[in-house]
Amino acid sequence: MTTVQLALALLGLLLTPGPTNTLLALAGAERGWRAALRLIPFEVAAYLLVVVPLATLGAAVTEALPVLRPVLAVVAGAWVMSLAIRMWRLPTAGAPAEVTARRVFLTTLLNPKALLIGLALLPGPDLAGRVVMFAALIVAVAAIWAALGACMSARADCPARSSAPLIRRLAAIWLGALSLGLIFSAAQAAIF
Repeated sequence: MTTVQLALALLGLLLTPGPTNTLLALAGAERGWRAALRLIPFEVAAYLLVVVPLATLGAAVTEALPVLRPVLAVVAGAWVMSLAIRMWRLPTAGAPAEVTARRVFLTTLLNPKALLIGLALLPGPDLAGRVVMFAALIVAVAAIWAALGACMSARADCPARSSAPLIRRLAAIWLGALSLGLIFSAAQAAIF
């Protein structure tokens, strides 16, 4: 895979809606774009903690322990479902910001995209260069998602006070669907 192909594959995967992107959009809606940008280093750190070891050792480990992939998918699915339930239960009026650095970090650690990136996309020549490019793309995509959330809440027809509960509920539904998809795929992998 050439550098351009790798960059496009990473960009496409990172732009795809998922648990971390949902949290960043929600953070942008809750606290604004600039404040949401403070969460990005936690996403980068979590991704790198998962992806770098997977890119260097992951193939050997998952070949030796094939049950590891479905187990990780179930753990990730359970975390995302708990996140969805907590978001759904937030009070609707005057709710405090629910997206924390800790939540972004833990959600990214369990993000199934990290498995794909670490096991399939990043391994190869010049791993250090690939990791630097990956980190730069994480920052860019996270800023886009935070901006999307901030713009959704700042529109004149959708002011932040009235749209934040709706955005939280939509994010909770999306995270719940992602969670069920993860758990279903893990169950299928375990059966077959």
